[in-house]
Amino acid sequence: MKKNIVPSLAFILSLYSSHAQDTTLHALDTAIAATKHKIAIFAPLYLDSAFDAAGEYRYPKNTFPKFINPGLEFYEGAQLALDSMAKEGKELEVLVYDTRSATETLEEQLNKPEMQDAELIIAHCSGNEVRIFSEAGLRKNIPVINTTVPNDGGSSGNPFFLILNSTLKTQCEGIYRYVQKYYAINPVIVFRKKGASEDQIKTYFDDFSKTTVSVPLKIKYVDLTDSFTVKQLQAHLDTTRTTLCIAGTLDGNFGKRLASQLASLKKQYPSAVMGMPTWDAIKDFNKPEFKGLEIIYATPFYHTKMDKISQAISNHFTNNMYARPSDMVFRGYEVTWKFANLLLQYGKDISSNLGSKQNKVFTDFDIQPVLNRKTMSLDYFENKKLYFLKWQDGVIKSVN
Repeated sequence: MKKNIVPSLAFILSLYSSHAQDTTLHALDTAIAATKHKIAIFAPLYLDSAFDAAGEYRYPKNTFPKFINPGLEFYEGAQLALDSMAKEGKELEVLVYDTRSATETLEEQLNKPEMQDAELIIAHCSGNEVRIFSEAGLRKNIPVINTTVPNDGGSSGNPFFLILNSTLKTQCEGIYRYVQKYYAINPVIVFRKKGASEDQIKTYFDDFSKTTVSVPLKIKYVDLTDSFTVKQLQAHLDTTRTTLCIAGTLDGNFGKRLASQLASLKKQYPSAVMGMPTWDAIKDFNKPEFKGLEIIYATPFYHTKMDKISQAISNHFTNNMYARPSDMVFRGYEVTWKFANLLLQYGKDISSNLGSKQNKVFTDFDIQPVLNRKTMSLDYFENKKLYFLKWQDGVIKSVN
């Protein structure tokens, strides 16, 4: 079915109706009472960008700007989870905030009176908001679930902050372990460009090689320009053994160029290529130019969407919005269901139970404390689970 380009216009109109009266949006069909546990959901809904001062939709009727989609789809998933919980008799007070409000800053929203007794914050945040959310959780002594940004924002000494989207350090350590397990006897080359993030990736690999309990890898680093050629790659490949090539950069275009050129050399120079977490956003690996090459990368969020809940969500979108749900819908559903249920179960002790395996929906989260090596104190919690996925001849599958 062709995806409707305006999948949520009616939905965003209903949100704006509430937003016009109050920048805090109470979740639909959720009873409000002082005795109920209270959670707050923050997402970039861009309601003030979508509507003018008179409440009129700023865009043509059949147009839905793409920049609104991620936050709105996350909220749609969260709302589906809340609806499912309500059907089970699980009542919550839920506050929803638009982090792109034109009238209130994020700090003002976090300090609103109704936030004083909130017990859980679920945040679809951006990079420059991570520290603000982290500090709010520490100040209020309530868990903050960072569902999107793979960094800590400088957080330290904060037992209330949880990063679900695994950091680059965790990704690099996971890649290193994977290579040790499957390619220990193969030549391993990190092709990279010059840059600060590239240097950080190298540092993570080098640091982990010093602490690994297994035999350290013999990694060769090769610097390339953005316009590198096939001949430059050939000089480092082997005709008799499969070379594992790692793209040591977050630049997706560099990664696609590397994979494409390695695929063109595959018959003479056997190789496989390992990518960084940014490769999860690359949808071109099913094209003919990548045929014959094993393309591997890791992601903390993966499921086949064949389970009953996924099918129910997909059917809901098909029947009501004539669209397919994005990954952000599933993430909004999963995170809200899991942690809202943990709050209902543990109450004020939820911070001590963030690593609970209960209430799994799609993902096998492995939530672990991250310790400061200098002070040996807890800095924050992080999801350490990585799914390694492999593209081969246009098909993607999990390989661990």
